[in-house]
This record gives sequence, structure tokens and C-alpha cells, in this order.
Amino acid sequence: MLQNGTLALVGSGEYLPPMEPVDRYLLSYVRGERSERSAARVVCLPTAAGTEGEKTIRYWTDLGNEHFTRLGVPVETVPVIDRAGANDESLAARVRSANFVYLSGGKPDYLHKTLADTPVWAAIVGVLAAGGVVAGCSAGAMVFGGRIPNFPTIFPFRPAFNFLPGAVIMPHYDEFGDGSFAQIIRLALGNDTLLGIEGNTALVCADGKYMALGAGSVTVWTPKAKTRYTDKQEIKWP
Repeated sequence: MLQNGTLALVGSGEYLPPMEPVDRYLLSYVRGERSERSAARVVCLPTAAGTEGEKTIRYWTDLGNEHFTRLGVPVETVPVIDRAGANDESLAARVRSANFVYLSGGKPDYLHKTLADTPVWAAIVGVLAAGGVVAGCSAGAMVFGGRIPNFPTIFPFRPAFNFLPGAVIMPHYDEFGDGSFAQIIRLALGNDTLLGIEGNTALVCADGKYMALGAGSVTVWTPKAKTRYTDKQEIKWP
């Protein structure tokens, strides 16, 4: 599914100072160190917060712009906050012009419903196909798994984009730990795998491999075993 690109799934902390080392590493994939591209062009999408009001959308817009400006790369926010925006060809063209797309947090089910089968989603997939980076935090990470838990009741699971088949992404994992909530989700998954991603940490999928990156850890919890991976460790999954 990733073809030539790099997918980064972040537990929490998007656009905040503790994430700068992770994002600098990801930017290196589009600045000539790990690809033929020579200059990063970042677009941020606050889509997952589309139901949370103008103040929240402005918060994510400002935070993302300030973050990547500090990192010294061109950045713009593409205001896709609803289905009409996701179907807007002019907004999709702005996404296609980038080689680094960042989906910030909010509501995963809303994010999936808004983007599915739209020109903007096709543009995001196109960035990956062309060898770029797509990062998603919290809700933005969850939509890349096989299914999305229907919070707060968990059931029924909702569709996701299935870039990691057989996996359910659990961001904010350090806030839940291995407690009862995580265990309930793990049991509900049957043969699927729970991927728990802590804050200020990314699960990076690149070059056909998986790696933990950042201050925390990534937990891979299959029906048979639970394994924790820390910064720069290669993840043995699937």
C-alpha cells in the first residue's frame, strides 16, 4: 500500500517541541538524505477537527504552521474540514503539490468519512505513491489501520483505510497503558493486532520495514505475544 513512500503514525503531541526530533527525521526523507527529492513542501490538514469549531481549527492551523516554520521548511494549511472541501479539486491540487502531508488529531470516524473516496484522499495517497511522507497523529493515525474502535463503546468497529491490514491503531497508549481498556480492545480484536503508540512517538513504515521513533515506545500486541519497541528499534510485524 505504501509503494515508495513513508507513513508515520504518531501517538500524540503533533506540532509540539518534543516532536521536533521525530519530524526532523521524517523531513530527511524528502530533503535528499533518503530520497531523490531536494526540498520539503509540507501541507497540514486539520480535517479530523472539522466538527470542533473555528477556534479549534485555528488552533491546529496556527500550531502546525509555527511548528514547521521553526523546522525551516515551507508549510501551508489546506482547509479541508468537511466533505465539500475534500471534494474540492483546487484543495486536492494543493495537497498534490506537497511531498509531506500531516493529518492532525480529532475524531477518527469523522476523518475517515470525510476523506474516503474524494480527490483530497487520492492526492494524499498520491504523495505516498510518489515517495513522499504522510504523517497522522491520534485520529490521523487511527484511520490507517484495518478498523477503528467506535469510542466510547468500542463496538461496532468502524472502517478504516486499511494501510496496515489486520491492525488497529491505539494512539495515546501511554495514557491507557496495559490496563483494562487496552485489554478489552485487544480481546475484541480476535486475530488482529493492537498497535499501541505512545505520545511523542511514531510508528514509521518505510522501505518495507517498521520502526519505532521518538521519546516513547510502540507496543505490538498480537493474540500470542506483546512486544515493546523503543526509539530506532525495528519492529517485527506482521
